[in-house]
Amino acid sequence: MPTIVSQHFASTLLPLPQPPITQAFTPSDMNTFSWIFLAALLLGTLLRLWLAQRHAAHVLAHRAAVPEAFASRISLADHQRAADYTITKTRLSMLDTLLGAAVLLGFTLAGGLQWLSEFWSQNFPELTPNGSLWHGVALILSLGFISSAIDMPLSLYRTFVIEQRFGFNRMTWQLFVADLCKQTLLGLLLGVPLILCVLWLMQQSGELWWLHAWLVWSGFNLLMIAVYPTLIAPWFNRFSPLDDESLRSRLQALLDKCHFRARGLFVMDGSRRSSHGNAYFTGFGAARRIVLFDTLISRLTPAELEAVLAHELGHFHHRHILKRMVVLFALSLGFLALLGWTAQQPWFHVGLGVSTVSDAMSLLLFFMAVPCFTFLLQPLASLSSRKHEYQADAYAAQQAQRDDLISALVKLYQDNAATLTPDPLHSTFYDSHPPAALRIAHLQNLPQATVSA
Repeated sequence: MPTIVSQHFASTLLPLPQPPITQAFTPSDMNTFSWIFLAALLLGTLLRLWLAQRHAAHVLAHRAAVPEAFASRISLADHQRAADYTITKTRLSMLDTLLGAAVLLGFTLAGGLQWLSEFWSQNFPELTPNGSLWHGVALILSLGFISSAIDMPLSLYRTFVIEQRFGFNRMTWQLFVADLCKQTLLGLLLGVPLILCVLWLMQQSGELWWLHAWLVWSGFNLLMIAVYPTLIAPWFNRFSPLDDESLRSRLQALLDKCHFRARGLFVMDGSRRSSHGNAYFTGFGAARRIVLFDTLISRLTPAELEAVLAHELGHFHHRHILKRMVVLFALSLGFLALLGWTAQQPWFHVGLGVSTVSDAMSLLLFFMAVPCFTFLLQPLASLSSRKHEYQADAYAAQQAQRDDLISALVKLYQDNAATLTPDPLHSTFYDSHPPAALRIAHLQNLPQATVSA
């Protein structure tokens, strides 16, 4: 009895937010675009599931024997571990695909976004959909938080079950929570001002708002690339100068040979979270950094590390990063121009289950729907990326010993449990790097003259 009284008393002082009343979106409300959207979503979902099933079946069918090209380098036990790891991840991806499709339908045709918009406007009258920047911020952030909460179980399972089972995970629960808090804080610090700026431009810049938004977005991305190495990355990892004098001298000689200026060679404590190894360079101009995972250094020989770094320098030599940025910025300009047009079309919002039109709603609907129509173009991006990898490998074979790069790649395939027998069609859609057998064969077929003495 006291509990009931106290709850009643509290409710008279602090009225609880009431859920909005949203009219259900029925098949009779669907327009032509609704059916086109449903068809694209269904086609993309079925294609993803079919590709995943093909991939798992293909890997399983080749599990019993190591491919001949790798028989002398990789044991059957390691090959089978990689197959099991790949199949397990692929099956989880199928669940992720189904969940993603269901969530997308829930937010669009089932009325989720409309409900969120009405929730904020009805329970917080100052947050009106039309003219209120903060209504847009609340709508976008709440969608982000709900989506993250829905994805969380699969993320936890991926990290603490699959990665743990196959010996890769070194993440603790404390570190996981700390990373999550940092990512959330960083997202708010960077995301809220950017959202406010874009929504303000949509209100104040007229029909060409999308061009001004593109300039802001491009500048924001360039700024993030510039400040990431020194201001953002240290939030999550420790970076220390490479203290192995012999290795540092060897790698610095390679940098000088390739005319690559960098602020320094750094080692990242990647082993705090995973045993996977990697290397990369980041930043602009003289502020560029070469970063080696500590897991990579512990596994590869100095000659192999030199070959891996030569591969990364191959991307710099061929201006791959710059080319990808140009393509990304050009595509983003095109998509924002398309958004500027669709935001003015009533059929677009109605077709996706929304009756309350706002700038933030247009943004969310567009970027939620677009992937349904662009998935079939994904092989083009993968093809371009694999071409860049072949070019970087060829450059590395000119600057370091070709066999050292081959040896390093085989170790990385082995240590990361990367399958040596991916399904070719699945690889065409998803793999940014060439399949192992093709990549090694490409290196072995390079003219001997390209190998340094």
